[in-house]
Amino acid sequence: MNDSPGWASPGSAPSDGQKAAVPRPSEPQDGNGAPGQWSPTQPPPGQWSPPSTPGKGPEGPPSGWGRDPQGWGGPPPAAKPGVIPLRPLGLGEILDGAVSTLRAHWRTVLGVSLTVSVVSQIIITLAQRHLLPKPVSVDPNATGAEAIRQATESAQSTIYSTAPTTLVAMIATLFTTSVLTVVISRSVVGRPVTLADAWAEARPRLLPLLGLTVLLALMSVVIMAVGIGPGLLLGSDAGAALALLGFIAACAVTLWLMVRFTLAAPALMLERQTVATALRRSAKLVRGAWWRTFGVLTLSYLLVFLLTFLIAIPFGITAVLADGSGVEDFLNSDTASQGWPFLIITGIGEVVVSTLAYPFTAGVIALLYVDQRIRREALDLDLARAAGLPGYDTDVSRS
Repeated sequence: MNDSPGWASPGSAPSDGQKAAVPRPSEPQDGNGAPGQWSPTQPPPGQWSPPSTPGKGPEGPPSGWGRDPQGWGGPPPAAKPGVIPLRPLGLGEILDGAVSTLRAHWRTVLGVSLTVSVVSQIIITLAQRHLLPKPVSVDPNATGAEAIRQATESAQSTIYSTAPTTLVAMIATLFTTSVLTVVISRSVVGRPVTLADAWAEARPRLLPLLGLTVLLALMSVVIMAVGIGPGLLLGSDAGAALALLGFIAACAVTLWLMVRFTLAAPALMLERQTVATALRRSAKLVRGAWWRTFGVLTLSYLLVFLLTFLIAIPFGITAVLADGSGVEDFLNSDTASQGWPFLIITGIGEVVVSTLAYPFTAGVIALLYVDQRIRREALDLDLARAAGLPGYDTDVSRS
């Protein structure tokens, strides 16, 4: 049994092709080895209450137990030692668990996200002021090969403009994901965690997590290049149409793969897997639940977008007034021509958004991973043992 960060004894994930290691009760035996009585390895009798007094039994029954069809009542509610109940989670419980983690460990969570957000935003602001090229002008009336040429130049300029900010954002997400995943794994079992503890557990996994992030980014770039490359090389009206269709197809394939591999980061962090194994683990956990995973991620990112919009409006108006520029300058993508007051104030708004968005999105992804393992591998039993809940024998052998 391999311990995972933040869990005392969560149980190692089953390797591909093997059954999930889930503790099971021994076969009934009597004193002579014949069937008849429960073996001594079973939980002590008398813990379940009669139907007249429900809710007095041991906390956290194994997931999947149903309600008595005779109407005598069901098992007691699932145990909740931390931010989530130890059973398959609903959408609201995943979102609430991410927010509850931020509230329960706000010093650690905000310490990580605020530090990373401030450093990354300073670098992005300096890059916007001094490194980004001016946008390429595009003639809306151009057709044929000229339109393809202008679109290619505009795409290249956009890539050059967004490359520094994308790189910085990727590294910032890398650090916050690694540390906050450990914090969330502790919060699930109700254990305290300090920033030093989280960093100590996350640090050895930074290099593999970097490799995973770069691999996913390269995968997206290759898919996009394959999709739009033939149309751009053709260089005609038919080529423009082909490039558009290729772009749509590439976006669909990229979206499907990113959702399929969205649980690779927590698998890599909490199971201490290699990059390739983490990708396979994510694909296995998401299999059959792609649309559900997509829906949860879409809603979480929609909430982040609304938060960004609500914060960006007052900071944007303040930046325009402080910079003495107009609305056209505010909407202008040429940030190199905007003054320092504008960049500083909008940068502060970005820091506020990032400080809140990083832990929320990391929490949603980590809890999606926990939920899928509970549904497929009975991880709730391991988590209950790790939390020290009564009624879960840590000495029961795994079959």
